[in-house]
Amino acid sequence: MAAEFVDVLVVGAGLSGIGAACHLQALCPSHSFAIVEARRELGGTWDLFRYPGVRSDSDMHTLGYSFRPWTAQAAIVGGQAIWSYLRDTAREHGVDRKIRFGQRVVRADWSTPLARWSVELRRDDGSTSSIECGFLFMCSGYYDYAGGYEPEFPGRERFGGLVVHPQHWPEQLDYTGKRVLVIGSGATAVTLVPAMAEKAAHVTMLQRSPTWMVARPSIDSADTWLRCWLPLRAALWLTRWKNIVLGMLVVWLCQHRPQRMRELFLRGVRHALGAQADIDKDFTPRYPPWEQRLCLVPDGDLFRAIRQGQASVVTDQIQSFTETGVRLASGATLEADIIVSATGLKLAMLGQAEIRVDGALVDPARTVNYKGVMATGVPNLANTFGYTRASWTLKSDLTARYVCRLLNHMRKTGSRQCLVAPVGSNTPLLPWVDFSSGYFQRAADVLPKQGSTRPWKLNQNYLSDLAALRFGALDDGVLRFSR
Repeated sequence: MAAEFVDVLVVGAGLSGIGAACHLQALCPSHSFAIVEARRELGGTWDLFRYPGVRSDSDMHTLGYSFRPWTAQAAIVGGQAIWSYLRDTAREHGVDRKIRFGQRVVRADWSTPLARWSVELRRDDGSTSSIECGFLFMCSGYYDYAGGYEPEFPGRERFGGLVVHPQHWPEQLDYTGKRVLVIGSGATAVTLVPAMAEKAAHVTMLQRSPTWMVARPSIDSADTWLRCWLPLRAALWLTRWKNIVLGMLVVWLCQHRPQRMRELFLRGVRHALGAQADIDKDFTPRYPPWEQRLCLVPDGDLFRAIRQGQASVVTDQIQSFTETGVRLASGATLEADIIVSATGLKLAMLGQAEIRVDGALVDPARTVNYKGVMATGVPNLANTFGYTRASWTLKSDLTARYVCRLLNHMRKTGSRQCLVAPVGSNTPLLPWVDFSSGYFQRAADVLPKQGSTRPWKLNQNYLSDLAALRFGALDDGVLRFSR
């Protein structure tokens, strides 16, 4: 029996996949599509992570979809609120009926003679099935859902308490009155510490080096003011654009006026913590602002927990675990009942699926980015990768709309294949992301490359991408169409 065929197969039912499906339904009504999701529920990141206080460090006016504005008063919200927003969006647009849960893409084979993908799916019980599609739209995120990054800690087996990773938080974990040690200083640790401090005896954040932090109110005062004077939709539109422009301005200042922004951020931390904190040691990073992701402290919750003695920060390195905690390189010891290894993610490109073109295995590290959407040598495949210095959805929205433009152009011209031309030999190739975060550095040898100029450069600028993806030419001489 012939395999089922759809015009577009969307892989992943998280933030990117649900948005892509809504755009396809609205802008490509003549195209059939389906969504496959490896998990048993939609939501992606916002269904997977269940640790205390889980939230986004992006505001919901920009993390929310352009076609469905965020209307709640608070703009910095928890994971459950984000998950509910995704669920309601899928239901309102009817795309929840297109999702096939418990089906993981393990292999995709492109046939040039047939101009289609044959996709192998594996269910939870190990059984397999297949589906064919004319275009493969990867919206599976960028990290491994199976497990996070955990360094080898000497003597870990000696510790008599519980060690947990935030990516797999035990549902019934009771930390009331416990001494908690959180290893890490990224967004997850900055979220966990104040949330756990509400019930724990004490929470210590142990970091090898500090991260840039900035406090921000969870309720946007400008948004509140605009709602008093304008119709709701106009107020939300202005708030979204205000946040987009402000975010771009902060990134530009960090890149071009790093010393000034460094002083500004440190002044904010000093004001929040007072004289009791060792700002130089515990809150002054070794790298310039925004070389790694800036950690948001909504309503100053982390700083408040430190001021009130519920939490503390220690900057040191682990020599070994002990029966009751950890011994540090300085010789000091930290006692703990629970240790949380908030040590980061493991990257997993294209959902870890095996991709083949006419039988040849595709090595992502040997491909080059095109407009942040496609890659050289891989026809009829788009991959969503959001911004590292702004809200993920800003880029995923643009990517989805671009794919819809591309699909409509192909149907109008009778094209069955679109393929990115090879990069010229005189084009310098660079790492895919100019970000020094550990999870990118650990995966540098498996990531695609980017060029130094358009259309090979992976932009981190919404306005540039808006021009290129919403209004730029499709048939630009680099993207080649054939029947």
